Amino acid sequence: MKKIEAVIRKSKFDDVKKALHQIEVNFFSYWDVTGVGNEKEGHVYRGITYSTTDIQRRYISVVVTDPFLEKTIDAILESAYTGMVGDGKIFVSDIQETYRIRTKEKGTDAVS
Repeated sequence: MKKIEAVIRKSKFDDVKKALHQIEVNFFSYWDVTGVGNEKEGHVYRGITYSTTDIQRRYISVVVTDPFLEKTIDAILESAYTGMVGDGKIFVSDIQETYRIRTKEKGTDAVS
C-alpha cells in the first residue's frame, strides 16, 4: 500500500477530484494549505503588484493499493497540470498497515 500526497492549485481541485472518481479512487482527504514556493516576484494586475510568496493550495492525501498507484498518480498529473510554475508536487510513501475501525479489517481489505 502507498500513501499519495499531492499539493495542487485550488483551481484544479474539481478536475483532480473528478479524475480520481473516474478511476474509482473514491475516498481521500483534503484540506487548504498555505505554502511558500520558488517564485519570488509578485504578479502585476491593473497596475498593482500582488505578493506571490504565500501560495494558497489544496493538499490531497489518499492511500491506495499497489495496483492503483500508477493510475492514481497519472490521474493527478494529468488533471492538475497547467504547464505553469506552481502546478504542485506529488509525494509517495509506503504504508505499513491500514485498519478500518468499524469492521476491524486490516491490510488491503481496509483500503477498499
